[in-house]
Amino acid sequence: MTKARRTLLKTMALLAGGVLISTSAMAQSIPAPGPTVEAIKKRGELNCGVDAGIPGFAFQDASGAWKGFDVDYCKALAAAVLGDPAKVKYVGTTAKVRFTVLQSGEIDVLVRDSTLTFARDIDLGLTEVAVNFYAGQGFMVRKSLGVNSAAELNGATMCMLTGATLELNIADFARSKGTTINSLLFEKSEEAFAAAESGRCDGYSDDTGSLAAARSTMKVPDDWMILPEVISKEPLGIHTRDGDYRWSDIVFWVDAGLKTAEEFGITKENVDEKKGSNDPFVRRLLGLEGDFGKKLGLDNEAFARAIKAVGNYGQIYDASFGPKGLGLPRGINNLWNQGGLHYPLPFR
Repeated sequence: MTKARRTLLKTMALLAGGVLISTSAMAQSIPAPGPTVEAIKKRGELNCGVDAGIPGFAFQDASGAWKGFDVDYCKALAAAVLGDPAKVKYVGTTAKVRFTVLQSGEIDVLVRDSTLTFARDIDLGLTEVAVNFYAGQGFMVRKSLGVNSAAELNGATMCMLTGATLELNIADFARSKGTTINSLLFEKSEEAFAAAESGRCDGYSDDTGSLAAARSTMKVPDDWMILPEVISKEPLGIHTRDGDYRWSDIVFWVDAGLKTAEEFGITKENVDEKKGSNDPFVRRLLGLEGDFGKKLGLDNEAFARAIKAVGNYGQIYDASFGPKGLGLPRGINNLWNQGGLHYPLPFR
């Protein structure tokens, strides 16, 4: 064999090896989406746990269609994973059973107004993916009760939901003030609202978003007032089951994508126009650079579809809680650059 032929064969072998290495590296760089996404794609819909019915977060309108802040999050996830925001099965859950329903596998994700806590992370074996709504527990009472402060509620009875941290928070607050505040517990929000309306209790206690929802359901909302005190931290957010980190990553980055979209002025109306941007953050988010979707086991259009389906975080908030919804000021639910707490991780 001539030296030239040996050199040629050696070069061909090296090239072939390089192709194999390159192919292998490419395969490793595009991960499998994980068992939860595979199950979602196989059944053709996302099983999304939401509230059983509370204005603002999740409820069914007169036609039976699901509406609300958490519902839009479900749609965003379905758009990212399945390409269609309509491919969602909404599972209404009460505070008492919401985590059991997730643990059992009946739902893929819990996007219900649920506080992220140590116990739910560690004791229940859940992954607390992201905070999408900052709140705190407060009180709504009839104006005729004649109180202006939660410290004046000594001896009062509050309607509230069972299976939440509400009762413990009130007990801690009352103890710190040397007072007594009683509770009347219900499994469903509408039952608690009705009991407050009928006078079975002196008011209703829940997180600030739910208080706005409760007030909107009263026959005469102006007869009710929300007291100024917030007695707890209630970072509400999204839960998944432990064990499928890839699915938790997808949920986390869809949330970050919705907030980043607001940060860079991307809306459901202009998302296609923004694809012409030279801003690297915009281009990465919209799938034009960086393969961020593929690195999660999706496709690069995933985040753009989510935004086009429901809008950015601000649009979602405004539709349910803002001027188009319950009229609740954003406050700490603004982005970090507007004085709020939402600070999405960067796409880079």
